[in-house]
Amino acid sequence: MQRLFSTFAEGWPGVGLLVQRLLTGVALLYQGIAIFEQAWVPSTGVPQIMGAVLGIFILAGLWTPVAGALVAVVEVWLAAASAGDPCISIALATLGGSLAMIGPGAWSIDARLFGRKHFGS
Repeated sequence: MQRLFSTFAEGWPGVGLLVQRLLTGVALLYQGIAIFEQAWVPSTGVPQIMGAVLGIFILAGLWTPVAGALVAVVEVWLAAASAGDPCISIALATLGGSLAMIGPGAWSIDARLFGRKHFGS
């Protein structure tokens, strides 16, 4: 995982990535929970539940490059499969893709597991 990122952003850029992860994860969880209030349609229900599970990974900052890429794929699938307005799915696909490319930031499980280790001397 270290090879995917030159650094895990700290400071204001890290805060920005944390806010982006929180926004994306909460929106994905909301969509996954909202599916249970509607009539069950497997073509949109399964990807929304997958999105909710991926939202948990995004919130925690765990396996962010993989989870972000999968979010992008799932949300494009939802945008193509739904009969309604695809704007939210396109926005979440964009956020997921950008998280996959940029990384999770310093306040994530990925940073703790795969970040640079500082040894005192």
